[in-house]
Amino acid sequence: MSQELAYVIITPYSLHKSRTGGILSRLITRTGLELVGARMFAPSAELVKKYSEAIVSANDPQDRRIQELIYQYIVQNLAPDPKTGRRRRLMMLLFKGDDAVRKTRSVIGNISAERRGGETIRDTYGDLVIDENDQVKYFEPAVLAAPNIEEAETKAKLWAKFSDTDGGIVENTIGYQPGEKPQRTLVLIKPDNFRFPTGRPGNVIDFFSRTGLYIVGIKVLRMSVADATDFYGPVKDVLRTRLKDVVAAKAKVAIEKDLGFKIPPAEEKQLGEILGPIFGDNQFENIVKFMSGRAPSECDANQLTQPGTEKCIALVYEGVEAVRKIRDVLGPTDPSKAPPGSIRREFGQTIMVNAAHASDSEESATRELAIVKVGENNFRAVVEELYGKL
Repeated sequence: MSQELAYVIITPYSLHKSRTGGILSRLITRTGLELVGARMFAPSAELVKKYSEAIVSANDPQDRRIQELIYQYIVQNLAPDPKTGRRRRLMMLLFKGDDAVRKTRSVIGNISAERRGGETIRDTYGDLVIDENDQVKYFEPAVLAAPNIEEAETKAKLWAKFSDTDGGIVENTIGYQPGEKPQRTLVLIKPDNFRFPTGRPGNVIDFFSRTGLYIVGIKVLRMSVADATDFYGPVKDVLRTRLKDVVAAKAKVAIEKDLGFKIPPAEEKQLGEILGPIFGDNQFENIVKFMSGRAPSECDANQLTQPGTEKCIALVYEGVEAVRKIRDVLGPTDPSKAPPGSIRREFGQTIMVNAAHASDSEESATRELAIVKVGENNFRAVVEELYGKL
């Protein structure tokens, strides 16, 4: 079967209620599709108008009344707030694979007042409450998606056309109290979460949701060797010096076992001075390879800057004390030393394969964001790769 592209919009309300992780987990595990694109949007009135006008369709399996409800919902809840003028956040995901539109829609489900218990995303996270007079009291669809291939293409193209002006790291979408000083910090959900279709990426996002922070940027990232080398550059010298005692002790044991004579303390220290930097460089190569799929020593000049073979999700969180709150939930680098309930304790394996990265300071966040470029628009590139130039 030919490859299809399916979009899913996580509504402002679902984002606000921190349901993003649960929704993403279901989409990945139950469809088996590849997440190929993600972007935050703060839609303009023009984009909302064009999208809402394309909602009512004769080919939608939901009845006309539900379609009209969705139309009204989009107009009222996706457009800028009429009182403050502040735009609203939403997240758009792109999934690719065979029969992608049908698979995605089956996991999302249709909307009905007679809900079943948690079978679909809308069963769990959506609501339609009708009173005794058959009037709608409350409606929340949780997510929005196209009902068929043709509409998936039309609407994906529409959002892609606005993805530069209305998407990226969204600005001024959150209201703060006087005196509050929000920070922004970077999170990378690492490649070990993407080895096969699993709920881990969504579960990690769920853990971060307890911080009460706001996602204002997202990008599906395949880090190049050059970017990974730059990103982790500050740890290279640390590895070259910090691991001297470790490698000296290991070398001492190996030599004494294989050659049958004792290594005195002074000579053991010399082994560390000689082998420590070499061992540190090797560990650094392993980190870069883990994040990008290739070690620097394996690449020619052209390969250094090409997108890597490993996938990450890059997220920008915003809020008061964002750096500290994210680091607290993440836990220390070594999963064996991380406290119960932290991400690295729950999902990490080793010091390198430890589920996620988070900036350790505002200065680090600024440096790392400049490398990862979460605001860069590869969302549009994914759409154009399948459908051609817009």
